Amino acid sequence: MEPPAAACGLLSVAGTEVRGGRREPCVLSLGRRSGRYGIVIHSQEKENSNPDYIPINSRFKCVQEAEETLLIDIATNTGCKVRIQGDETAERLFEIPDEERCLGFLSEVQSIQEAHLKASLPNPKDSASWHQVEKNLPGLSQASSSGALEFEDDFNALSLEEKRNMQNHQTGSRREPPPPPVPQNRQFHREREGTSRDQPKVTNTMRKMFFPSTQSGQREGLIKHLLAKREKAYVNLHNFRFFVGTWNVNGQSPDSSLEPWLVCDTEPPDFYCIGFQELDLSTEAFFYLDSAKEQEWLSAVEKSLHPQAKYKKVQMVRLVGMMLLIFAKKDQLSNIRDIMTESVGTGIMGKMGNKGGVAVRFVFHNTTFCVVNSHLAAHVEDFERRNQDYKDICARMSFVTPDDSLPLLNIMKHDVVIWLGDLNYRLCLPDASEVKSLISKNELQKLLTYDQLNIQRTHKKAFADFTEGEIKFIPTYKYDSKTDRWDSSGKCRVPAWCDRILWRGGNINQLRYCSHMELKTSDHKPVSALFRIGVKIVDEQKYRKSFEDIVRLMDRMENDFLPSLELSRREFEFENVKFRQLQKQKFQITNNGQVTCHFSFIPKLNDIHYCKPWLRAEPCEGYLEPDESTDISLDVYVSKDSVTLLNSGEDKIEDILVLHLDRGKDYFLTISGTYLPSCFGTSLEALCRMRRPIREVPVTKLIDLGEDSFLEKEKSVLQMGSLDNEDASGVPLQVPKEIWLLVDHLFKHACHQEDLFQTPGMQEELEQIIDCLDTSIPEKIPGSNHSVAEALLIFLEALPEPVICYELYQRCLDWSHSSRLCRQVIFQLPRCHRSVFRYLMSFLRELLKYSEVNNVSVAMIAALFSSLLLRPPPNLMAKQTQQDRQRATNFLYSFLLAGDEE
Repeated sequence: MEPPAAACGLLSVAGTEVRGGRREPCVLSLGRRSGRYGIVIHSQEKENSNPDYIPINSRFKCVQEAEETLLIDIATNTGCKVRIQGDETAERLFEIPDEERCLGFLSEVQSIQEAHLKASLPNPKDSASWHQVEKNLPGLSQASSSGALEFEDDFNALSLEEKRNMQNHQTGSRREPPPPPVPQNRQFHREREGTSRDQPKVTNTMRKMFFPSTQSGQREGLIKHLLAKREKAYVNLHNFRFFVGTWNVNGQSPDSSLEPWLVCDTEPPDFYCIGFQELDLSTEAFFYLDSAKEQEWLSAVEKSLHPQAKYKKVQMVRLVGMMLLIFAKKDQLSNIRDIMTESVGTGIMGKMGNKGGVAVRFVFHNTTFCVVNSHLAAHVEDFERRNQDYKDICARMSFVTPDDSLPLLNIMKHDVVIWLGDLNYRLCLPDASEVKSLISKNELQKLLTYDQLNIQRTHKKAFADFTEGEIKFIPTYKYDSKTDRWDSSGKCRVPAWCDRILWRGGNINQLRYCSHMELKTSDHKPVSALFRIGVKIVDEQKYRKSFEDIVRLMDRMENDFLPSLELSRREFEFENVKFRQLQKQKFQITNNGQVTCHFSFIPKLNDIHYCKPWLRAEPCEGYLEPDESTDISLDVYVSKDSVTLLNSGEDKIEDILVLHLDRGKDYFLTISGTYLPSCFGTSLEALCRMRRPIREVPVTKLIDLGEDSFLEKEKSVLQMGSLDNEDASGVPLQVPKEIWLLVDHLFKHACHQEDLFQTPGMQEELEQIIDCLDTSIPEKIPGSNHSVAEALLIFLEALPEPVICYELYQRCLDWSHSSRLCRQVIFQLPRCHRSVFRYLMSFLRELLKYSEVNNVSVAMIAALFSSLLLRPPPNLMAKQTQQDRQRATNFLYSFLLAGDEE
């Protein structure tokens, strides 16, 4: 196709090239060499030199910068900034003062490029079918839901050329459609770790070429969005059978066939989803080490699957004692894709994996599945802790997509969610005899009115959106192992339905829900459910028609209308932000344009992430139909990763968010607020110099203390004695008062506390403890012993420099084999670090004297505290091996077992 006449060297524009801070006068024109069109650049400062030539091909870029210095439109000719990049040339910036002439020039350039692209498009009748295109479109299938914001541009991973080649320049009837998109709700968030500290306070220009999607990618994203909205027009439901099983095996090895559990139907299921809890109760497994029990139970399962079908393992995931296995019939494997696993520990500090959940997500045909296996907090009275575990798993369980540019996927954004496990909800009846009597009379429905899970679901405290089938089997906990006899131990546990299977989603029918009394390996009985699930299968002919209809619709609309948004507010102020206390503010955006629009928060110039690490927008991107609105939540949460800079004043609660509209303008949101400093995340040196609570210390003094603490550490290492500029109030404290208060409380009240440092605290109590230490010197720490214990661990984890300084980390590992050398390392610590280490070791040795009561072991304490006191430097964190962790644990062993003789 021949370009317009104006393109044949007849159009040019005068301007300047910005290079290295200098502006050089030049003229840009369209020219032709060897039959190829391109941009000719004449430099007026180099009259005798040959002009530069940039050919217009599939890798050519020419974009106009979108000016956003003002939030109102001014009808004036302010000129244009244009960036041009060629096949083998670096990007060049030009300023054209005549905006009208510049826009005409750019229009002709675009016409030439479109002509080139049309000429390079493959014949649609080529042998490659649209099925084969799928290989070139990574990440097409994501989570689904029927929410307001659904479907995302999954073409970000493609190269610019691939995107342009796929752009529609043919009639709708000739265009080959991409594979069907899986509908999805956009309410996911991105990870924000490592955000640049030097964010500009003002951004007045956003480059359209920052977005890898460009015009063709944006178009493809919108097409996929509309296709997913019309999914019902081209999918049919086909039923498949899913077996779901859960069993707490109490650390035992399999001692019999599992067929009574796994083969209890004549017809073989299409899928097996099998979850175990307490697979391994050893201390080694507790700290994420390998377990021989994993292979034992995997083999037992594989030998006991339905004999009338052939199965293959789809995926397996394990966290300490929780293991989830997914098997599928071999003939269905080709229809399964996008398999991902994730795990979340909800034990102490949200790390330890003795409690928590593991999950597998996958796409089967065009339906997204997420299967979760969890083991929640124990003990009758701790139903609120179980609720908290459930919420933690939901909030923290995110699946990382292969394409880093796409948001993370969370549990609830799937068509089908199956949640199984030892949920540990008990009966609100303290008398075991009464419960056993009601069971013997088969009055199960009366007992179920006292079931904590049913009560919490009714009150919408946990599993509110899930469904559970009718329970017609007796409680599955607690039995004497190897028998059908209720617990006869001294504790005489009240029977309970701890082991449950729930689900959410559409087109799901439960065919059976039962326990399996024949298996007596554990103190729990296994439970199973059989589901018939309607899976969406694409009708190719209907899909092709829907695709062509949408392309024709977009051809009519996209040239006539530009997208536009209306924001309910643009300024946000967060007052009195505190460490680990979430604050939220919402605003509404409305599509007040005539076309579907795609919005997203984008990084400012020179930044990697769209916001600072203490801030996030939820959702951070999405689609809106005309006249459709959605709420966006701005969440401020100061974690251990951002608290130190805020404490020191190096960072503030200030940011500017850029909300970008594809093919439209950018909108700027101003974030401001006040931050209340915390002793959590403040250095040991600075805290030892504070005799008052940190909130009573002026900000300028905090900055001085931060600077002085570095000097004090250096002098202490060199044994130069006390600081010259110490306060008149006296020498620094030997240990920070905050550590002394926490440890002293535990020493006086918690040495006999069962499962200390193994049971997480309550979030509300942790907030109270942090506030208390930041604002006062209390006589008594509020909250339970478990909350105080976790507060101590959080304090140690948040220290900007760990108790054993980073520079001594490798030496500690190298000398961990010798108790004598280990003690030499401690002598090399700065004064306050050395004092804190000895103080903690003294307390932990005292705590271990009561191990028979508090269930605290040397191995557990050494592994837990070594991860906090002996942390690898940030640059080595990702390289830490299991051997390194073991050597760090060994380092603490000698201090816990033999003391710290000076």
